[in-house]
Amino acid sequence: MLDILYQDEHLVAVNKPSGWLVHRSWLDRHEKVVVMQTVRDQIGQHVFTVHRLDRPTSGVLLMALSSDVARQIAQQFEQHQINKVYHAVVRGYVTDEATIDYALVEQPDKIADKFAKQDKDAQPAVSHYRALAQVEVPLAVGRYETARYSLVELTPQTGRKHQLRRHLKHIFHPIIGDSAYGDLRHNRAMAEHFGCPRLMLHASHLALNHPVTGEPLVISAPWEERWQNLMTEFGWTRQCPDYSDNIAL
Repeated sequence: MLDILYQDEHLVAVNKPSGWLVHRSWLDRHEKVVVMQTVRDQIGQHVFTVHRLDRPTSGVLLMALSSDVARQIAQQFEQHQINKVYHAVVRGYVTDEATIDYALVEQPDKIADKFAKQDKDAQPAVSHYRALAQVEVPLAVGRYETARYSLVELTPQTGRKHQLRRHLKHIFHPIIGDSAYGDLRHNRAMAEHFGCPRLMLHASHLALNHPVTGEPLVISAPWEERWQNLMTEFGWTRQCPDYSDNIAL
């Protein structure tokens, strides 16, 4: 059973667990844990995807209950009318608030995009980040006797593939648990010493205008137990403000 964050006759939103696929793919045709099928069985109604979260990313996943509503929400995403707020635990000290404006070249899948054009131009990609908390722990990782980590808030302005993960790597603060763009030594340390063997990226809040009523809608997803335990371990339980009532569209 998935945690349903919001449901009406037009929409349903769930708190997607880390490690779950959003929908079936021929690349993972043997995977039995799929959000769309689980939600469909749970509510007894067909659902339509309107956006994606990477498999290792957790948090708010919004789905439509009709194709017409799905198209309306997809247009809001395309026109950047939906506000998304993520949280991440990253390597190193992040103490500022800034914008990452760094174009990204789409990275094709070796199998799925085998016959696609490989020499694509870089596409504009913009992400905003804000430091929330920092910690230094007595844990030797690599050549350093201590390890430093930060909790950051992330707001993507565009929606490129793996944008936040690639942008954090670009500023030398990769997200913990990122097997593709992260620091494998810190990934192992976080899994072994703090019980977090996952990508520490969570879609915390989603704000939009309801596609049918036009009313402002804010959907928030709580962190899972392992994430909460890490916040307690690092003394960060009071560092993340509640945006559920004040995300501006």
